[in-house]
Amino acid sequence: MKKKFLATLMVATMAFAMVGCSTDGAATDSSKSGGDSTQTAQSEEFNPDTEKDSMTIEEVREKFGDVPVKSGLKLGAVEKSLTNEYWRTLQTGYEEAADMISKASGVDVTVDVDGTTDESDETGQQTMVENMTNQGCNALMLSPISDSNLTAAVENAKDAKIPVYNVNDGVIATADYYAGPNAYQNGQLAAEWISNKLGDEGQVAIVIGMAKAFAARERTSGFKDWIADNNSKLDIVAEQNADWDRQKSKDLAATWIQQYPDLKAIFCNNDDMALGVVEAVKEADKDILVVGVDGIGEAYDSIRDGGLDATIDSFPYYTARVAMECTLRALAGQDMPRVVATPQALIDSTNVDKDAAEIIGWEDANYVAE
Repeated sequence: MKKKFLATLMVATMAFAMVGCSTDGAATDSSKSGGDSTQTAQSEEFNPDTEKDSMTIEEVREKFGDVPVKSGLKLGAVEKSLTNEYWRTLQTGYEEAADMISKASGVDVTVDVDGTTDESDETGQQTMVENMTNQGCNALMLSPISDSNLTAAVENAKDAKIPVYNVNDGVIATADYYAGPNAYQNGQLAAEWISNKLGDEGQVAIVIGMAKAFAARERTSGFKDWIADNNSKLDIVAEQNADWDRQKSKDLAATWIQQYPDLKAIFCNNDDMALGVVEAVKEADKDILVVGVDGIGEAYDSIRDGGLDATIDSFPYYTARVAMECTLRALAGQDMPRVVATPQALIDSTNVDKDAAEIIGWEDANYVAE
């Protein structure tokens, strides 16, 4: 994907991972780099960024029309750490979507949202999914910490005939559907923006998330591949994992600033890490571009204040609304694609104050009682 296209791209290349949560649900079985052998094999079988059975939410609506809603549905959502604003925003999106859908359709729909206290509690997240399965949810919407930590829990949900939607970040290879932004294009958008700002030359570095996370690997690959594919003169002098942690990324950036006095830009796999890098850059009194991913409110504030330079916003609030809509469509028997793309866009000082719904052209679907 070349420079002139990516600059204005707002991507919706996503997927839904669905594994129903009650006998009402109809679930089907379906299964890049890094991590253990099991996780790598699973990722090679299914990559939402390259899956051909994929639609945008607009294409889904054009094909299927109204969203049928069954009365009394109880949905479950398990996220990563709720200390991260991205996941709290996703939670808000789920909860407000449930209220809106109930009012619009005239039937009751509830959603129970849970998340871990940190980004590494894989076992705790698995327990949350097991609990929701045992509580008899009609469907699950899951955002795994890694590509493998929820595998067993998803199999148990499938045995209980509970549909599962994989919503962003880690990939559950055995989930039926996936919904989220194209992680590979996150990295491409960041690389193109940095290239344009630097005149396509200069030293750059990459702060990577957790090695086990699909999104971290894809965002990094997208960034590096854009540089290679465009014969860019950007020079990647350093790259290292900071595990989605702000303090780790700050410390890492401080070290790099000392090691590479000509460093011109740092791309971070998420906004939390990017904000840590911004702190290090300010303390060193350096002029270094910092770009993150997620589009959290704190990142927007930092852009307005002249700290963070850009973020790739994947609009978690609207990702949750897409996930809710597609889960309900699947429960109603609509033949959903394997992947549904959610919107994303690069945000910098030129559009930071523009309304998100306007940026992505969002409109709610029409919900009707089934």
